Amino acid sequence: MSATLAILGMAVLTFGIKAVVFILGDRIAFSPTAKQALGFVPVTVLTAIIVPMVLAPHGQGLELTWRNPQLVAACFAVVVCAATRHQLLTIMLGLVAFFGWQFGWGL
Repeated sequence: MSATLAILGMAVLTFGIKAVVFILGDRIAFSPTAKQALGFVPVTVLTAIIVPMVLAPHGQGLELTWRNPQLVAACFAVVVCAATRHQLLTIMLGLVAFFGWQFGWGL
């Protein structure tokens, strides 16, 4: 029951915040500093989601070994991205590295 209330509370809060921004629309003006800070929100959220999944994929503490396919694929993807700066190629080769390591090369 408490989980249901928590989910409903988060939904109401999220809806409320978005409704206020939508209703007020152009009447809200953010400062250039706030706009710049808000530009970092997607990167920050994505990092907060991905890093724990890469470093502790089973939630039982850090797994900093070559047997962790998420870590190997993430490191490989960073190298590919730094070398090519091509997002689609990075995603494809990262997935190939992950599934290859998971199902063949690494285990």
